[in-house]
Amino acid sequence: MKAKVVWDKDLTFTGTTESGYKTVMDGNGQAVSPMESVLLAAGSCSSIDVVDILKKGRFDITHCECDLQAERAETPPRVFTKIMATYTVKGNGLTDKAVARAVQLSAEKYCSVMLMLAGNVDIETRYHIITE
Repeated sequence: MKAKVVWDKDLTFTGTTESGYKTVMDGNGQAVSPMESVLLAAGSCSSIDVVDILKKGRFDITHCECDLQAERAETPPRVFTKIMATYTVKGNGLTDKAVARAVQLSAEKYCSVMLMLAGNVDIETRYHIITE
């Protein structure tokens, strides 16, 4: 995997992935910050796992979202110290056992972003099921 980050102006940079996708990041609040990008990466990586696991289990999932709250250290480097990921999953026939298993497998086995943070960041997960 390769990527390139190019300085645009001030503290704004454009990142381009090997697959050709671009994202703008900024250190002054003019775009997504690098730390916000890490938080979004953790949530999206884990959500992909949760949806994939439930679909492979033949569950009728129609919606998945992951709300993330992160705490950061007070002094530089202001790394994440805690992340709370709360998943809301909608569908028909979803069971508590299946969703709990999908969330746990993602956080502890499959989500490469969360696993990279593990050991340095306290990661907690919760979930809600909405039956349609």
